[in-house]
Amino acid sequence: MRELVDRIRVEGRHVGGGIVKLDSFLNHQVDPELTRRIGEEFQRRFEEAGVSAVTRVVTAEASGIAVALSTAMAFGAKLIFARKSQSRVMTGTYFVAEAISRTRGIRSDLMIDRRFLTEADQILIVDDFLATGSTLLALCQLVAESGATLAGIGCVVEKPQEEGRAVLREFSAPVITLAKVEFENEELTVYE
Repeated sequence: MRELVDRIRVEGRHVGGGIVKLDSFLNHQVDPELTRRIGEEFQRRFEEAGVSAVTRVVTAEASGIAVALSTAMAFGAKLIFARKSQSRVMTGTYFVAEAISRTRGIRSDLMIDRRFLTEADQILIVDDFLATGSTLLALCQLVAESGATLAGIGCVVEKPQEEGRAVLREFSAPVITLAKVEFENEELTVYE
């Protein structure tokens, strides 16, 4: 997606340790029009890959919510975001899987209420980044535990050097990313 690649080149900042900061348009301040087009692009690419009957789009709280919502809207599906912490209103039973945050370096449980994932569902997982694959792996495990069908995995930005895609191979679902970033001598390279 050329527009996304150009935005990353202009506004993306490598802050060290392989972390790229896209907070001016993706995961802190959000550009609504770009986010809408990202959702539409995911729909187009997944439909080209044979994925069309999506009933729910799943992401992790919080930075993936905007792109997952735009993708859910493009598919006419519901959005579910896995919670990272329990609140007092969470009184049901939950599917739970552990993930390690790449940017924070902490472990957290991802939780989805069992009422919202069923064996009849066709699930598309969408997140902002694919790095080590830990968060996406946990989301895939939640979907597998529910008995729903994992139709595909979409990430706005992939960091191929961290080999997260390899972690997802066991799920036999198409993995689609819209932009890739790599680092060499702290220099950021962006491509489709």
